[in-house]
This record gives sequence, C-alpha cells and structure tokens, in this order.
Amino acid sequence: MTRPEFYTCENGAKAALPFGAAEYEARLAGLRDLMEMHDLDACLMTSMHNIAYYSGFLYCSFGRPYGLVVTRDRSVVISAGIDAGQPWRRCHGEALTYTDWARDNFWRAVVHVIGTGKAVGCEADHLSMLNAEKFNAFLKPKRGVDIAPGTMAQRMVKSEAEIVLIKHGAAVADVGGYAIKDAVREGVREIDVAMAGRDAMEAEIARRFPDAEYRDTWVWFQSGINTDGAHNPVTGRKLKRGDILSLNCFPMISGYYTALERTMFVGEVDAASLKIWEANVAAHEYGMSLLKTGAVCSEITHKINDFFAERDLLQYRTFGYGHSFGVLSHYYGREAGLELREDIDTVLEPGMVISMEPMLTLPEGMPGAGGYREHDILVIGEDSSENITGYPYGPAFNVVG
Repeated sequence: MTRPEFYTCENGAKAALPFGAAEYEARLAGLRDLMEMHDLDACLMTSMHNIAYYSGFLYCSFGRPYGLVVTRDRSVVISAGIDAGQPWRRCHGEALTYTDWARDNFWRAVVHVIGTGKAVGCEADHLSMLNAEKFNAFLKPKRGVDIAPGTMAQRMVKSEAEIVLIKHGAAVADVGGYAIKDAVREGVREIDVAMAGRDAMEAEIARRFPDAEYRDTWVWFQSGINTDGAHNPVTGRKLKRGDILSLNCFPMISGYYTALERTMFVGEVDAASLKIWEANVAAHEYGMSLLKTGAVCSEITHKINDFFAERDLLQYRTFGYGHSFGVLSHYYGREAGLELREDIDTVLEPGMVISMEPMLTLPEGMPGAGGYREHDILVIGEDSSENITGYPYGPAFNVVG
C-alpha cells in the first residue's frame, strides 16, 4: 500500500460558518493587500486566531502543526489526518490533509501549495525556533516577512458582521452573570457557582447559534483571597458571608471571545471595602467616558492613572485598563496593539471594540483586602461609543446571597 504524505478529504457537505463567504473574501482581500504591499507570493498562517479569522476553521492542535496558506488566488487550510473531513467542512476555501506516516508531512503539504524559492509571509510571534528552521529548510524562501503586525492591525477594526457576533457574545455573558448571581449563597463552593454560569452560557449559545460548534466557554469565579488576580482559576473554596467575589464570564462563539466581569459581595460589604469598590466603579465610569474615536490608548491610561493617584490608589492597580475583542482566547490570540497601557499609542477609530476594566488589588491584612474589577465592552463609533454589556455593576446590585 502506498501511503501518501497528504491528500484531500472532502467528507460530507460544507457546514454553516460563523460568517458568509463575502466576509471571508473581504478579509482575504485585506490580507492580499498586505501581500501586495510587501511583494509576497504567499502567506503561511499558523496561529489559531489568524487561521480562524481568514478561513473560519478553529483547530485543535494536540501537538500537531496546522496552517493556512494564502496565495494570490488560493486559500488552503493544512490540517492533520486525525481530524478527517471536519477542517474542510468548517473552512472557507480549500483544505489539504497531511498524514502522520512520516515526520514533517505538514511542511511537505505547505511546499506543495506554495512551492520553493518564493517570498513568503509568516507569523514571527507564533513560529517556534524549531518551526522557523523548518520554514527555511522546506520552503527555501528567497525572502521571509513577518506579517503578524499587519494581520493584527486588520483584525483590530471589526466588520459589521463581527460586531453583530460580538454583541451576541456580550448578551450571552449577561445570561451567565445572572445565573451566577442566582447561585451565590453562603457555603456554596466556587466551582459550583462557576458551573452554573458556564452551563447557562453554553445553553444560550446553542440556542442562538444552532449550527455552530461549541467549545471553550468558561467561568472564573473567585472568592476571598482568590480574587487578588484577574486570571486565578476556580477552586473548591466555600463562600462565607462578607466575602468579596469576582464574577468572570467568558462565552466563546466560533473563536470569538467576550467577557463580563463584576465585583460582588456575599450578603454584606464592610465600610472599607465599600470605599475601594466605589472608587473603582468611579474609575470605571470615568474610563468608559474616555473611549471614543480619536482618543489615544496611552493618554487614556495616564488619565485613569491620575484619577487613582488623586485617591492614593494607583499603587494597587494591577494591569492595563482594557483590551480589544475579536478572535482571541485565554490560550490563543491577542490584539496587543489595542490595549489601554502606557506603552500603546494606538488611536481609537470606528469599528474597534474595546473593554474598560480597571482593577485594584489590596493585599491580605489591609482593610478592604481583595481584588476589585468591573468590565464593560464598548464598540467605538463615529460620534459615540456603544456599551454592549447589560449586567449592572456596583454595590446596589451586586451584594448578593
């Protein structure tokens, strides 16, 4: 039996993708404009976020490489044989499957589409040292160009179709928030509350998107000292009256991430904690007022810094004040050019989607100890910004249980 290095596996019919063909063609046209600018013959995308953005296919690596080759007239997903026909069904364009029968068949499939001696764009922030060596050894490019910054800039400005999907995601997060609020009571474990929010969101995603694939939706629900970090995982800690809580809902819809994050307390909030909470809420509201077309990320950051410094709270700030939304996740993807930090000078423009999420963390032993964070998602428009988060923030609604 002759075992191939790669083959086509068009098993079944094409599935409904998150967006229509015209949306993907528009994205590919933008990529081909970048290719024209850099005089490239082809691009090899290897990250989950860019492959999903340009093809609709969100891969599951499990230690295997995946790619999307884009030339002037083709778009070809390169996937592993373990996935059979699913990548072809779930992608816009062509698909080629490589086999495990010999090492580096992935690269042989890439060469089959691109050829050798070409000018090729790649994602330098995603290629490991090992795969960078293989990129050069197999493709023998006459020139390689890091296309990642250009693709990130393209992803940062959302299409109308993307904004519709992101709005659905924000509404799903609200559903998770209300489910969590209903589950909070003394003696319940963090994990039990988190599961209530996750289950509610997954059911709501399936209701809104009956033809989608469902994966990766999660909740981080933290209590007490566990609230000190924004990304602390869920534990089995039982809730106690007076505990500070962090509600963090993350629905994932076809690779698109949205979030709802709120400070809460169980049953009552002490005076010291209330003072910090109200200050963070005030910073949150002030920060949202700054998110508008023409504003500069670094300047917004400095203004909120000044707000906290005037209240002697800046030393408790833990990270930047917000970030972009789109094809990203807690384990892949990031549009680092659109974050509210001192070192980011991006100018906000219509079509960008960004959060405002100030967080203060006071260490254990201090009055008001714990982590305080509010988080809303805003769509930047020509003349105003639209807050697409509906779940209320602040003490009036979020002292619960």
